Amino acid sequence: MRLLVSNDDGIASPFLHALVHALIADGHTLFVVAPLHEQSWTGASKCRHRPVASTTADYGFGCPTWTVDGTPSDCVNIALAHLLPGGPASLDGVVSGINFGLNTTLGFILASGTIAAAWEGALHGLPSVACSQDISQDEFITLQKDNSLAALPALATTIAHSAAHAARLAGELLPATGREKFLVHNLNFPVGCTPATQLVRTVPARVIVPGLFSPAADDGTHRFVFANVIDRSPPGIVTDKATVAAGHISHSVLDYTRL
Repeated sequence: MRLLVSNDDGIASPFLHALVHALIADGHTLFVVAPLHEQSWTGASKCRHRPVASTTADYGFGCPTWTVDGTPSDCVNIALAHLLPGGPASLDGVVSGINFGLNTTLGFILASGTIAAAWEGALHGLPSVACSQDISQDEFITLQKDNSLAALPALATTIAHSAAHAARLAGELLPATGREKFLVHNLNFPVGCTPATQLVRTVPARVIVPGLFSPAADDGTHRFVFANVIDRSPPGIVTDKATVAAGHISHSVLDYTRL
């Protein structure tokens, strides 16, 4: 397939690089258009009030690659309108990720830049997949410091397996979905993902997310903080949150025609 690949952690993300290499290894033709800088938690926002630059780049992928100094939605929109020869009609789908950390539950899905990049593809009529990787807080802090897996060998092994799953699932899900369905396949990979890790069909957990910002400091400002969610999912449903915690791959279909 001919695929557009993007993310929200930025062009230098080792998780993006793992995904790109896995997709190429599976024989797909890629075009990579990713944010120049991290754009986590930007949702589907677009840079309306400033110019956005796109620049060709070389990160050793062996495929056409650009950076965009905007949001994930900017990346996909600009790619499909201006960067890729033939636009949406020339592509078979969009793959976004792999994200640093989960994108599960109703409390976080709409805020996700990773999912937003896939959704932008769906808005252009393309089948799309978003991919995210569960990691520990310590691993997240290490990645934020140096954006490298060199000091995280166990995570490097996990992400290699998760990327292989993502490439395989993209090859299955995108052709089966077809065009103009306005849905996104949301995949979340567990800690310690292996080639044998099971895929489970899920729905987003229903959670309350209190207190994402600190109390006001002396200067009146608030700082973003991570909060513990309160799960209010009804009994008997298989949620993305519980599935990943149990060590399985979560696959939720975000069907925007049902909103």
